[in-house]
Amino acid sequence: MTTGKAVWRDGYWIVKPDEQPTEATFERLGTWNGSEVAEVELQFADPRRARPKQRALFFALLQDIWRWSGEPVDWLKEYFYARYTIRTQGDEISLANGTSNSVTEARYLLDDVVKFIFEYDVPIRSGYMLLPREESNFQYQCIKHRKCLICGRHADINHIDEVGMGRNRNHLDHTQARLSALCREHHQEFHQIGYQAFCSKYKLTGMGIKVDADTLKSIGLQGHYQEEGRNYERSLRE
Repeated sequence: MTTGKAVWRDGYWIVKPDEQPTEATFERLGTWNGSEVAEVELQFADPRRARPKQRALFFALLQDIWRWSGEPVDWLKEYFYARYTIRTQGDEISLANGTSNSVTEARYLLDDVVKFIFEYDVPIRSGYMLLPREESNFQYQCIKHRKCLICGRHADINHIDEVGMGRNRNHLDHTQARLSALCREHHQEFHQIGYQAFCSKYKLTGMGIKVDADTLKSIGLQGHYQEEGRNYERSLRE
């Protein structure tokens, strides 16, 4: 892997590697694509170090998984570290004090732990107050598993933006709307006090995401979706 710096200029990224390419590099490029233009994968380094709050959430969630599974926390830590290495094809991570890993890398690790908890319906106690409710991945998992964003109970799918009076929701393309998962109680409260007051009360910096049609159909949200250039209606029972 080659590292370097990238500058945005006149509508293009100009990439300058830290080390000059060798003759062997150009020979390999010529073998790969037969031209003077090479395709590259551009990744931006996050200079921010992993935050103490991310570390606290990680170990709090491991405590919850330990209570549910009986596996020791140290074993679970190494298990999720190993999953991270596999998913990133060789990168390593640690959330120990003084870690060199970035905020972005820590978030990628936490996304996997949160996904695990939703998939296996792990009861959350220690990590409850630290859950990243404002982040898109957490909100997506709530929608996918129909868990209330606020309390974790069974949820309805809430439209952040008003659908409009008299419109048949079964005929809407819900992929075009911002959605959230809220239980009946919090769903009612959301509509009573409004978006801004609701986010302020529950300390949300943002709420509502767009979700793909396959996920919405899998959870039984009836709608009129667009797929491969043709419309079709999905009639699924709640």
